[in-house]
Amino acid sequence: MEIGVRDLRMLFRFYEALGFDRLAVDVPEGLPGGGGGCDKEEGLKSLRAEIGDCRRCRLSEGRTNLVFGEGAPDARLMFVGEAPGEQEDLQGRPFVGRAGELLTRLIEKMGFSREGVYIANTVKCRPPDNRNPLDDEIEACMPFLVRQIEIIGPSVIMTLGSVATRALLGDVGSISKVRGKTFRYRGIPVVPTFHPSYLLRNPKSKWLTWSDAQAVLRLLES
Repeated sequence: MEIGVRDLRMLFRFYEALGFDRLAVDVPEGLPGGGGGCDKEEGLKSLRAEIGDCRRCRLSEGRTNLVFGEGAPDARLMFVGEAPGEQEDLQGRPFVGRAGELLTRLIEKMGFSREGVYIANTVKCRPPDNRNPLDDEIEACMPFLVRQIEIIGPSVIMTLGSVATRALLGDVGSISKVRGKTFRYRGIPVVPTFHPSYLLRNPKSKWLTWSDAQAVLRLLES
């Protein structure tokens, strides 16, 4: 008997309702998330096509470009930020402004390249005047971030700032209290840290973020 995608989704929702956050299954070659990086790349392309010219929330009204995310489809380390800023909106790429330059330096100091990790945001369109995304905007966009995480299957996620941390983990506390600690999102270790834009305003806190990055490296080594 053939099982369709709709049937699989219903099955996964059933198990999620029972309290399971992950299922150990063998995914056939050719399905998004199965096999190697090529399959994951196709899965991400398919997801991007599904999002299309998204009009699911008010943020679409003022955007220049939708910012999907970029990096290695089979990345072991994934960064999740808040929302695109001005430069990200113009270029259609995540973290390419001043905060992005700081994130790139952190990634390289950790021994990676931007191309070797995956970078995404909680919402994929720039909020007006760079305000925080509202709850309903996050709710409209979160299914796509969840799918990105499912396809990539990173070993560790590093959330950048309070918005991304709360979106994945719920209300676990202020970023200053939870940064550097290890949480779990559907079985994946998550280490919150400050958003790079905060570090631009508070450069003395950079050493705290580096301490958080070392916690991530220890998780990757283990």
